[in-house]
Amino acid sequence: MDKSRRRLLGAGLSSAASLALAGTKHFEPISAAGTAGAIDLWPTDRIPGGPGPGGPERLDGKGAVTNVSRPRLNVYVPKRPNGTAVLVVAGGGYTHIELGAESTPACLWLQSVGIVAFELVYRLPRDGWSPMAPLQDGQRAMRILRSTASSYGVDPNRIGLIGFSAGGHLSGMTAVSGATERYPKVDETDRTSPTPDFAGLIYPVLSLMPPFDRTETRRQLVGRHPDLERSAELSVDQHVSPSTCPIFLAQAKDDPVSPIDNSLLMFNALRKNDIPSELHVFQAGGHGWGMGQPGTPVHAWPKLFISWLRFNNLLVTDA
Repeated sequence: MDKSRRRLLGAGLSSAASLALAGTKHFEPISAAGTAGAIDLWPTDRIPGGPGPGGPERLDGKGAVTNVSRPRLNVYVPKRPNGTAVLVVAGGGYTHIELGAESTPACLWLQSVGIVAFELVYRLPRDGWSPMAPLQDGQRAMRILRSTASSYGVDPNRIGLIGFSAGGHLSGMTAVSGATERYPKVDETDRTSPTPDFAGLIYPVLSLMPPFDRTETRRQLVGRHPDLERSAELSVDQHVSPSTCPIFLAQAKDDPVSPIDNSLLMFNALRKNDIPSELHVFQAGGHGWGMGQPGTPVHAWPKLFISWLRFNNLLVTDA
C-alpha cells in the first residue's frame, strides 16, 4: 500500500471524529469515506514490550511488513457504513505481516459491503519486541475500535475481528482472553473492554500444544522448547468459556502449515460451551489463500461469513 493511503487526509475529517479524538494526541485524524487512513495504537513514549527494532519499517514487493516500530490501524471507511466494524489481522508466523496477500484485500472487501475495516499493523517478537507485544497490540486495537465506534457510525455491539493464520491466533487470543490484562493501562482508552462481539478465524493457528506445535507461531511466542503449561496458556482452544463471543472458522482439510485439527479442536470447545459458532472445512485449498482464488472451494468463505453475521444479527445489510 502506498504512503498516501496510510496517511489520513485532514480534509476528510468529520466533526464527529474531531470530537472523538479530542485530547488523544496519539490519534491521527480520520479519513474521508472511501479512503484509508491510520491511527497509532500507542502514545509514542508509552509503547509497552520494548525496545523494538533499530531500523526503519520494511515492506517487501509482495506487501509483507517487518520491523514495525509504529503499530497502528489502517482505516477503511465505506461510503455507507452499516454499523458493523471489523479488525483485520494478517498472518505471517509472527515473523512478518502479510498485508498485501491477506489483510488489505479483506479490508477492501469489507469496505465494499459497508463494514468499517481496521487493518492491524502489529509488532513482531523477532524485531526486538516482547513475545507478548502482538497480543498487547490486539487488545489495544479492540479498545480503540470501541472508543471511536460512534465516530464511524458503528454499533458498539457489532465490533469483531477477522484473523488469518498467525493473525487467527492473535485474533483468537483477543477473543477468548479479554479478562487478561496484557499491559498496564496507558490512558482512558484502556478503560474500554477489549473483548470483541464476534470473530472470524481463517486457516488459523490455534493450538501450540503437541502434536500441533511445529509452527513458526509456536516458536516465536514460546520458544523451541517450551513447557506444556506455557504452551497451554497461549493455545486459543484452551480458553474458550461460556462468555466467549460467537466464532466463525474456515480451513482447508489439506492445510500443510496449520493442521485442520486446530479448527476441529476449537469448534469442539465452542460446542461444549454452547457458543454460537460455525465451521467450514474445505476439501482443498492449502494454506494462505486469503480471500480465495475464484473457482476454488475456499473462494466461498467471504459469502459464508457474511451470511453467518446476518444470521447472528451482527450485520444489517443487503451485501
